[in-house]
Amino acid sequence: MAILESGIYQHQMPTQNPFVASMHHLDYFPKGDANMRPVERTDENSGFNHKADWRMYHGENIPGFPAHPHRGFETVTIVTEGIVDHTDGLGSRGRYGHGDVQWMTAGSGLQHCEMFPLVNEDSSNTLELFQVWLSLDAAHRMVEPDYKMLWNEEIPKLKFGGAGSEVRVTLIAGELGGVSAIKPTKDSWASNPENRLSIQLIELDPGASYTLPKSSPTMNRSLYNYSTGTAEVEKQEFSRKHYMFLSTDENTEISNISDEVVKLLLLESEPIDEPIISYGPFVMTTEEEIRQAYADYQKTQFGGWPFSEFEVVHERSTGRFAEYPDGQVEKP
Repeated sequence: MAILESGIYQHQMPTQNPFVASMHHLDYFPKGDANMRPVERTDENSGFNHKADWRMYHGENIPGFPAHPHRGFETVTIVTEGIVDHTDGLGSRGRYGHGDVQWMTAGSGLQHCEMFPLVNEDSSNTLELFQVWLSLDAAHRMVEPDYKMLWNEEIPKLKFGGAGSEVRVTLIAGELGGVSAIKPTKDSWASNPENRLSIQLIELDPGASYTLPKSSPTMNRSLYNYSTGTAEVEKQEFSRKHYMFLSTDENTEISNISDEVVKLLLLESEPIDEPIISYGPFVMTTEEEIRQAYADYQKTQFGGWPFSEFEVVHERSTGRFAEYPDGQVEKP
């Protein structure tokens, strides 16, 4: 049986080793004021209220996640709509969005800040993103922090089928049909082809079908429907905010049985054959290492925070860019 488990998710998606967590953010932010803050907000928009149209999360003035620490894993942030402003404890800065992906290795530990400036004063500021938490193996948990931009213009996009019943795949990690994704950071679990890690966004037009090919039987494969369209997976209905864990020792057939485009997130990989313990912002191999991570952060703040504010945003007119700790500036 191809379907091993299925269910409903809300904001956070159930995951399988080596993926620690996966979050889907969809916020219909309003117009921004002169300081890129929401022009209007109520108590309903505070925190993580998932019944609201949009949320402030941990932001006080601007939505987002002010400076906070991580250790022992990676974040892969996929922005399908809207923009994100990045800063971190190494002095890096950036703005990315509209199809860009940021791949960040926290490794031995750093602080970073992810804010959602409302740059549009005359229209809404819709934001949609996924943040996938990917464990490092024990040998790489304490590597030097690193990050890399995968710009939308360079990310491979594949098409299958004909007009009107097309399937489109955005290949963020891994290999598909002889096409390889952009390489991740050097110490990532995804950097070794033997781990067969793949992250894909899959879109099926109404009436279109697609086959997930069989692969190594020891892999973990997870599929998520984040659209209003309804698919059928191995004859089982697969609608919005549903997930499936699938076997990889046989092909899996997917069909769009609705009148809307179906949008899916695929996460798959060989597992890390080691303990993985996640607690708060840290992912380690033992509980003692988790306690040590908290102690180290209290003592060193993982190198501190080089900016004057904890909610850092860039000028409204700033385009997409990445500035690395060595001062190198990269643009798409």
